[in-house]
Amino acid sequence: MNTFTRNFLILFVGLILGIGISLGRIGLAERGSAELAPLPLEDLRVFTEVFEKIKNDYVETRSDKELIESAIGGMLTGLDPHSAFLNEEAFTELQVGTSGQFGGLGIEISMEDGFVKVVSPIDDTPAQRAGMQAGDLIIRLDDVTVKGMTLSDAVKVMRGEPGSDIVLTVVREGEDKPLKITITRAIIRVTSVKSRTLENGYGYVRITQFQSRTGDNLAEAISKLKDENKDLKGLVLDLRNNPGGVLNAAVSVSDAFVDKGLIVYTEGRTNDSDNKFHATTGDIIKGAPLIVLINGGSASASEIVAGALQDHQRAVILGTQSFGKGSVQTILPMNNGTAVKITTARYFTPNGRSIQAEGIVPDIKIEPLKVAKADKPLERIKEADLSGHLSNGNGKKDAKKGKSKDEKEIPLSEKDFQLYEALNLLKGMNILHARMQR
Repeated sequence: MNTFTRNFLILFVGLILGIGISLGRIGLAERGSAELAPLPLEDLRVFTEVFEKIKNDYVETRSDKELIESAIGGMLTGLDPHSAFLNEEAFTELQVGTSGQFGGLGIEISMEDGFVKVVSPIDDTPAQRAGMQAGDLIIRLDDVTVKGMTLSDAVKVMRGEPGSDIVLTVVREGEDKPLKITITRAIIRVTSVKSRTLENGYGYVRITQFQSRTGDNLAEAISKLKDENKDLKGLVLDLRNNPGGVLNAAVSVSDAFVDKGLIVYTEGRTNDSDNKFHATTGDIIKGAPLIVLINGGSASASEIVAGALQDHQRAVILGTQSFGKGSVQTILPMNNGTAVKITTARYFTPNGRSIQAEGIVPDIKIEPLKVAKADKPLERIKEADLSGHLSNGNGKKDAKKGKSKDEKEIPLSEKDFQLYEALNLLKGMNILHARMQR
């Protein structure tokens, strides 16, 4: 690299940093912050020297564009696990991924200690069906180690032609050795809201991901539950393994149950990053008891909803502590088709609790236990089994023996213990409320 090129590069980098610092000064001046230090010219000279060494001495030729993009990418990934530089291809993939349909595995991921960490598998996707779990650390993609990859590089490898296989080597807590999990790629279609009646009067709504229409979809699901149940006595809102999504959708979902007051607010370094979101009048289930299920795979927008409903004492939060992603990422498109994803603020619950790296602690902690009936249940003799026993006295006939069709089905306690406990809690709340009204 000749002197002219080197000096030009110093000038170029200095100009870029100078613009950034000038913008920073403008933003900070609005908040009355102290004066910033001058440009680090000596550090810029070191940068150009490193650039020159790589250009001349690295074992393989690298273009200026590759090196500069890598430098920008390194600067961003060094900030936190969620900031990143998106080249044209990565930016396009991000836009495809947020459209609700894309080819891949169906997992929400982040980076941790150089490895890919599963925040949560998405419902009804190849990853969930293959047995991927929240908290899994992916250390290899096929035969390629993940160490040293950027998050966008890992996403690029995991996405591919529908029908093709990929082998993930996973380290899982509680397992003695890494697991090899084969997943067949597919078109991922994310259904945001699912609902069903658990028992007469008790509804269940699961939000798998927060998308632009999640608030509307929630209203439709609850309307359907009201049609199915003459009197909706209570609702379970399931946010387990929900990795988050659109902030406005989280606000809409919280607003559906909160009648007034603050839902969430954000704080950053600039005025644009400071926002407050308030509830509007109306409770979609008219004050009926509400249970929210969360776990370690509940992140970001899920934590906003759980935190808002907990602070407003509108719901009982049940499950295990959430993921703890309480930061706001902003996508800033560049003129050349690339983009910068950068953390610009933190989320806070209505009572001022920061979600970041803490998560939401449930009101009632219940681990996802597996419950099974005893192989040989203890047979006990009851009064009705005794020969010549007296009748009930109220005109009731002896109960018929034998199992009904429903009793032969797998009970909810065995399929989903946390949901079973949530339903029991709803029933208990209704019983207590009815007695207090007498």
